Amino acid sequence: MTKKKLPSTITALPAERPIEPVRQGDLMARVATILDQARTNVLRAVNSNMVIAYWLIGREIVQALQGGEDRADYGSRLLAELSESLKRRYGRGFSVTNLKYFRLFFQAYALRTPEIRHNACDELDDIDQAAVLADLSTSLDEAEKLKGFSPNLSWSHYRSLSMVEHRAERLFYEIEAERCNWSQPVLERQIHSHLFARLLKSRDKSGVLKLASEGQTVERPIDMIKHPYVLDFLEIPEAHQLHESDLEAALLEKLQPFLLELGKGFAFVARQQRISTESQHFYIDLVFYNYLLKCFVLIDLKMGKLTHQDVGQMDMYVRMYDDLKRAEGDNPSVGLILCAERDEVVARYSVLHESQQLFASKYMLYLPTEAELRAEIAREQAAIEAARRLEDKE
Repeated sequence: MTKKKLPSTITALPAERPIEPVRQGDLMARVATILDQARTNVLRAVNSNMVIAYWLIGREIVQALQGGEDRADYGSRLLAELSESLKRRYGRGFSVTNLKYFRLFFQAYALRTPEIRHNACDELDDIDQAAVLADLSTSLDEAEKLKGFSPNLSWSHYRSLSMVEHRAERLFYEIEAERCNWSQPVLERQIHSHLFARLLKSRDKSGVLKLASEGQTVERPIDMIKHPYVLDFLEIPEAHQLHESDLEAALLEKLQPFLLELGKGFAFVARQQRISTESQHFYIDLVFYNYLLKCFVLIDLKMGKLTHQDVGQMDMYVRMYDDLKRAEGDNPSVGLILCAERDEVVARYSVLHESQQLFASKYMLYLPTEAELRAEIAREQAAIEAARRLEDKE
């Protein structure tokens, strides 16, 4: 039997890569990151479980009240007794007021399954979009059956959302709060400033359904426009006499809330930016860049009523800016006139009427009531309908 000849040389195994020394500061930073993330995950898990627990408690309260005596004092007595028992056993956090919040939470989200979902805002993935019913309420009922609760929203978020009466608005705010990582105070402000209603002006019923089921998607310049803009964070008395420069300075002092009010994708570029021709200099009040639309947004502030001169000036600014500042890859610039009062006649018979790049919106220095806002929107919608009827006659 012939023995196999061994190779004369043996290839050495690759040596293990030496461990590079880690500085103590780097090690501490990495370990701290691990622990902070772990604690965040624990807090998120605890919060998620409490959201589910409060939904279940709300369901028990609703069922108990439905199965009991049909008297107001019975419900009050039942909640008071339950509150005292829970506080003796578990401590604070179970006042009658909180129990009412739990009940309201369940009533607002009775169609939800008591679980935490993993993929944010995917409730329509399994629904044939062409088969969505025209009726908004029925459509949202079908969509909401597929959703649990977001792990990124706290009980405070859901308590605020529970107070939004209309399902379409409530779902919109929930999606936006999760997607934009709104804190609970930011969510409260968006609800109280009626963001949903202010985005509806240019949308038909299918657009409303999309807004309610997908949140605010910014694909065209008109998608980012609000009617009106609410600048209550400036805390300027309504009767205070302002100059445009004063308003401009106040907005820049409160730039963060102003960016939030402008909407998604805005970054500040310049104040009083100069654009020049061979013979003249012009100054644009505020310039922003929207990275979602990939375009510059020029803002002109007007203290009084919108005039055709204001529209013509902004039209010129946008054209000049595109010639002088727009870079390769940028989309056409957008012009937004913020005025104390919008004149619908000027809007109807100026380039605003058909332009996809020029807009004019009213601003308000105080938080409007729902009635005031609905009246404002109704006036603008009536003006739009009147303009359409006039065009049909022509």
